[in-house]
Amino acid sequence: MIYSMTGFGRSGYEVEGKKSFNVEIKGVNHRYLDINIRMPRLMNSLEDRIRKLIGEYISRGKIDLFITYNNYEKLGVSAHLNSTLADSYVKCLTEIKNRYPHIRDDISVSLVARYPDVIYVQENEEDVDELWEMLKKALVEAIQDLKEMRRVEGNKLKEDIIVKCHHMEREVNIIEGKADSLVPAYKARLMDKLKELLENVELDENRLNMELAIYADKSSIDEEITRLKSHIEQMKVTLDSDEPVGRKLDFIVQEMNRETNTIASKSNDIDITNSALNIKNIIEKIREQIQNIE
Repeated sequence: MIYSMTGFGRSGYEVEGKKSFNVEIKGVNHRYLDINIRMPRLMNSLEDRIRKLIGEYISRGKIDLFITYNNYEKLGVSAHLNSTLADSYVKCLTEIKNRYPHIRDDISVSLVARYPDVIYVQENEEDVDELWEMLKKALVEAIQDLKEMRRVEGNKLKEDIIVKCHHMEREVNIIEGKADSLVPAYKARLMDKLKELLENVELDENRLNMELAIYADKSSIDEEITRLKSHIEQMKVTLDSDEPVGRKLDFIVQEMNRETNTIASKSNDIDITNSALNIKNIIEKIREQIQNIE
């Protein structure tokens, strides 16, 4: 099964109107698995578990995860007095009052309480294991939602790549059909040229055959055609794999491009050259598509 690396998933989980989680996860293409998590600080201790769970479902891609948490049963926070800081503020205010007796004294509890950090809010600790069990349910559903979207897009990519493989096969067949005629065509051109230059001089058949053998060796593309056919077949087989295949497909595309370049460089035939260029164009389109395959 081919999976795209692009997708989006969302899920929520609520406990009897007391607590709730909302999870959103999105993925785009990336060379490796890169996970970015945004969540409340009270769940920082769960980060390793979250990353491990995502890694069980997804092997490649840039993943952005957004988690929101609501505790309706209690605020989840409490106010605390920084008595040391409050004492310092009161001491400073008292010194001001003593230094400037003509200024009206309006020191009050509400005044001191309004100073920064005298009263601070702190999140109450919650049972981490309990939070994880709730979050895990929402997270798994969101990941599965993401996977389904990636599966649908991956299937479309697979179908399109297979069509492109068929187009390449047609071009390879054209090249193969022309390859057998390269040496005879070269021999005919060479003979015409020699007759034109030498007129009635008798040709050295051994020297001519040697020249043809050298040309045949240099221009032979049989091995490249065989390997290119093999790579196309490997690509189609790989597309049916149940494992992540993005990197393998990228390697196959590189090898296909290498063989096509060699065919183009060896060929003196315009039809073979045109077919090789068509194959290179198809390969480039496939390369762009597989960048988004997991």
